[in-house]
Amino acid sequence: MKISIFPNVKKMFIKYGLIPAILALLVSNVYAIRIKDIVDIKGVRHNQLLGYGLVVGLNGTGDGKKSYFTILSMTSMLEKMGVTFDPNKIKVKNVAAVMVTADLQPFAKAGGRIDALVSSIGDAKNLQGGTLLFTPLKAANGQVYAVAQGPVSTGGFAAGGKSGGGVQKNFPTVGRVVGGGLIEKEIPSNFAQSRKLSLALHSPDFTTASRVAAAINTALFDCYARTPDPGTIEVTVPQKYSGNIVKLVTLIEGLAVTPDTSAKVVINERTGTIVMGENVRISTIAVAHGNLSVQIKESADVSQPLPMSQGRTVVTPESVTVVKEEKSRLFLIKEGVNIGEVVRALNAIGVSPRDLISIFQAIRAAGALQATLEII
Repeated sequence: MKISIFPNVKKMFIKYGLIPAILALLVSNVYAIRIKDIVDIKGVRHNQLLGYGLVVGLNGTGDGKKSYFTILSMTSMLEKMGVTFDPNKIKVKNVAAVMVTADLQPFAKAGGRIDALVSSIGDAKNLQGGTLLFTPLKAANGQVYAVAQGPVSTGGFAAGGKSGGGVQKNFPTVGRVVGGGLIEKEIPSNFAQSRKLSLALHSPDFTTASRVAAAINTALFDCYARTPDPGTIEVTVPQKYSGNIVKLVTLIEGLAVTPDTSAKVVINERTGTIVMGENVRISTIAVAHGNLSVQIKESADVSQPLPMSQGRTVVTPESVTVVKEEKSRLFLIKEGVNIGEVVRALNAIGVSPRDLISIFQAIRAAGALQATLEII
């Protein structure tokens, strides 16, 4: 009688979910980058909040008379508290009008705390030591999702005299209220009941999208992932993960793939920076590069008349132009099979990074650069 224990072992592994975990572990040891680091899950995003408020308690560094909206805002606030006065007769320097911004994290719950960024919109000189008053924070739909209040931390200072001199560190007109935003309303989400997951690649690519889908299908033992376009991977939620999407997302994020990138050379002419991708190749070419320098010297020749000659002093400008051309040999750059060989071949020319910019442009014009040349 023939006895085999492998079917039973396989059933046990599938039942307790051990095979996906083992596959994820083995794949992560072979590849370098997790799926978590190259994709975003559609629907899981931050939401920006915005509000208008007042910072009080400043040491004479608040808004002046030119910021009339600050006075009107303070008048409106005090009227709600039962204090009525003529805004034309008020003069305070301890109040500043500010815009308050914050990011509401996905799945944030009511009662949670977030940081708020405070930025002056008037002519205030410094928000140091101020306190942000109760400020509602609204989302793009106009609804209030949080309120902010608390002391403002600028992380800098400004000090000066009446003569105009002074010392400033960082930007004292911008500050942060750490933990000063209180979440009042949650953003509705039916993520747990989703039947599909959409993964968006940070850098859309056909090959990368196919590799991500293949890795997910391998881990789930079926064709649950497909790629409708090079920037999206759609995953159908398996039955055993219904109602437990978090476990499925954890499994997918732990998988690792090797993203594919196109050959590209990025050049920043302002800073002389050159960045090359690992897939950049150069065909066999000969390169000679010499620097041409033109130097112009200006001088003045003064001609003095003889004594008692009734002449005038004449100044004659003179210009001397010197042109120097550096002699350079012709270098043969052989075709490289990897980025290291390309770098060694270019270093053999012995030119500066700014000279390499011109060389790359000439190589591309010759059709020998097997990559995209991008100038920023």
